[in-house]
Amino acid sequence: MKIILIIIISALLSISGIYLLREKVFKVNDVAPKNNPTSFSDFYKLSAKDIDGNVIKFSKYKGKKLLIVNVASKCGYTPQYKDLQELHKKYKDKITILAFPSNNFGFQEPGSNSEIEEFCEINYGIQFQLFEKSDVRGKKSNSVYKWLSSVEDNGWNDKAPRWNFFKYLVDGDGSLKAVYSSNTNPLDKEILDFVLN
Repeated sequence: MKIILIIIISALLSISGIYLLREKVFKVNDVAPKNNPTSFSDFYKLSAKDIDGNVIKFSKYKGKKLLIVNVASKCGYTPQYKDLQELHKKYKDKITILAFPSNNFGFQEPGSNSEIEEFCEINYGIQFQLFEKSDVRGKKSNSVYKWLSSVEDNGWNDKAPRWNFFKYLVDGDGSLKAVYSSNTNPLDKEILDFVLN
């Protein structure tokens, strides 16, 4: 009986520990302060290579709302590709999705660029912009993610992605407006409010 009780208590502590870790460490739901200064460095001077290796200058996104997300094909959040595609299909005239495959978290994006592109097309019919696989945190982070996670560049946020499917919302004037963790679905109210308002 004591052994069963110890096992039950251990399981409950483990579950509550995982919940606390998820809620306190991984959950992010940050919105730019009301008196948000404009970005210190120009978002539209950035560029990145798409999944096929072509350089995309971000000046082409001037005047458009953006959802920027780091993605992976072997993650528990991978089904969000379906929701990202639905968001794109319904609201592509209101928001542009920029997806950056990354192997930074749990080695959950081991594929090459061509394998990632094929996976996205076959499994989710992805039609939004995919970029080449790159780092989204740390010293080797690509220039877009350096801007997204640098207060000196974006004006207020210092949070790099903490897991796959971390989301950043950039408005039509190139200002970072919000940062959401992986458990915020692309079709959740916070995202849709940004898209529709």
